[in-house]
Amino acid sequence: MRVLDTAALLHWPVAELADGICAESQRQEIERLSPQRAMLVFALEIDWRQVSPKWLEMARDEAAKTGDLPRLSDVDVDVLALALGLDLPLFTDDYRLQNVMQSAGKVATSVESEGAKQVWTWELRCTGCRTKTEVPNDVDRSKKGAVKDCDICGSPMMLKKAR
Repeated sequence: MRVLDTAALLHWPVAELADGICAESQRQEIERLSPQRAMLVFALEIDWRQVSPKWLEMARDEAAKTGDLPRLSDVDVDVLALALGLDLPLFTDDYRLQNVMQSAGKVATSVESEGAKQVWTWELRCTGCRTKTEVPNDVDRSKKGAVKDCDICGSPMMLKKAR
């Protein structure tokens, strides 16, 4: 058994998807990205699961430790929560998901890409006063831009690789 990210559902041969576990939230993502593939995937024997709040909190905590949380989507957090909660390998091409899994001492395997080679840690840095802080687990999430405003000077805080 293994947890499959959307990349696996979209790119792997159908036979490889058997016995996979996926988050219910991935259904809409697949339909949006490839309606034709969605019809095929939904006909397979995939274990679609709702994610428990306890597992979601665990996933947010682990992603906050590495600093990856602000750049993970809701679906990403659901998939991560399944892999961590069930203690199963995660198959994904998402480097941030691979980073969090590796940091937590869990197995993450690439679908089509080369895969993450090392664990990175991210921090928040103020664009004004240059203050550095860890990423909290209740931070706003978006694919780009400022993560929050600085508590000291009010300037935007950006996600940067910790040195």
